[in-house]
Amino acid sequence: MPLPTRLPLETAGRGWLTAAQAWADQSRLNGWAFEFLWFGLKQAWACLFGGAMLALILGTFLLWPDVSPISRYDFLVVGAVAIQAAMLALRLETWAEARVILLFHIAGTIMELFKTAHGSWLYPEDSLLRIGAVPLFSGFMYAAVGSYIARVQRIFHIRVRRYPPEWATWVLAAAIYLNFFAHHWLPDIRLLLFVATALLFGRGWFHFTADRKRRSMPLLLGFFLVALFIWFAENLATFGRAWAYPGQEAGWEMVSLAKLGSWFLLMIISVVLVSLVHRPEEEPR
Repeated sequence: MPLPTRLPLETAGRGWLTAAQAWADQSRLNGWAFEFLWFGLKQAWACLFGGAMLALILGTFLLWPDVSPISRYDFLVVGAVAIQAAMLALRLETWAEARVILLFHIAGTIMELFKTAHGSWLYPEDSLLRIGAVPLFSGFMYAAVGSYIARVQRIFHIRVRRYPPEWATWVLAAAIYLNFFAHHWLPDIRLLLFVATALLFGRGWFHFTADRKRRSMPLLLGFFLVALFIWFAENLATFGRAWAYPGQEAGWEMVSLAKLGSWFLLMIISVVLVSLVHRPEEEPR
């Protein structure tokens, strides 16, 4: 049985939606306003996993008691597992998607172990549920990106045109992942990877439905906008002391804009991994 793709607001009753769409049809401005609102609501529903994790991080940062039988980081691990279990129990994700998201978790944790060992960032609080210097909730932050990519394709009925050959995307994703490690000893080929990404995906478009009309957007623009959103979320997460970059140990400051490039490249890895369960489908002409 396919998973539902409608928002809870849509399934709660059709009367209000029909009235709202009638209002939207009264003028072009109304139509744009309604479609923009609906786009935002659907995006929020797509990033449910990440939003819940971010709420946990900020909530525990602001409200965690000074004396507690368990550490805040360990509570975040338990909370992340509960969120994932609820997503499956409520059929908001499929088991096939969950298995791919597990790959995100594993790949992310491996990267975390490497990066923290090389001082790229640190986790300033103590915990028991960790591997080395990395608390186990960190892998769920990568999994949240995978969850979003999988859910947004269903919710917006995304189809593509001029998507590059899948074997080429896998080669590019592998090169990006390896460069995250290798640039500590070898020349950083990030600029070359940006060029390769532009060459592969530059002609591609994805098509989606926010309200009732099919819309389109260049693939590269879509990747950038998602990376920008993740960068904003990262600023909130570091404000909540989920982790800290060099320079944030004594007090919070905004994450460097240079991290946008890292998140953009991570988007390529994310899209390629999710293609294991959601193969790119061609938009009908």
